[in-house]
Amino acid sequence: MAKISELLANLEMDELMEAVQQELDNGTDPLEILKEGEAGMVKVGEMFSAGDYFVSDLMMSGEMFKEVGEMLEPHLAGKTGEILGKVVLGTVEGDIHDIGKDLVYIMLKSGGFDVIDVGVDAKPEVFVRALKESGAPILALSCLLTTAYDSISNTIKAVEAAGLRDKVKIIIGGGPTDESVVRYTGADAFGDDAQSAVKLCKEML
Repeated sequence: MAKISELLANLEMDELMEAVQQELDNGTDPLEILKEGEAGMVKVGEMFSAGDYFVSDLMMSGEMFKEVGEMLEPHLAGKTGEILGKVVLGTVEGDIHDIGKDLVYIMLKSGGFDVIDVGVDAKPEVFVRALKESGAPILALSCLLTTAYDSISNTIKAVEAAGLRDKVKIIIGGGPTDESVVRYTGADAFGDDAQSAVKLCKEML
């Protein structure tokens, strides 16, 4: 299994997909495979911070991780029965990071949620429209840049202006988010990682 994290960290695409398929064929829990992929992404981040990897390597690893997630998704979905509820998910305006968001998407889907993913660099009105169309009671905002805190705040203000704030719980997540960002933006809670996002969503239903 550690092979998966190493292959991802070394950016070996074909070998990685073969290894994931092999683990699935062997009956390995898809959540365990996902955790190994996450460990690989952590290694990539460390190498980037050390100056050994460039932005292009970071983007490539993100694509690889996304493909692993897409490969695992049908197997993860099969682990749950009924749909627990709907969640609108996206990365806020001014931030184009999608790795964390995509991981949360996969984990929420595997946790039994119907997820409406509006993508990255999403304007406040995009989130509001998705909430209105889906009737989702939870909004999950991803942010990996401290410069995008105001985008979280603006999105929440737009939800308020649309008259939806009392019907929608708002959680935020991403590297720099913490309790102080919750207070600053007016969100309801923050999650440390993808697993805690699932836990929060279940608690809020």
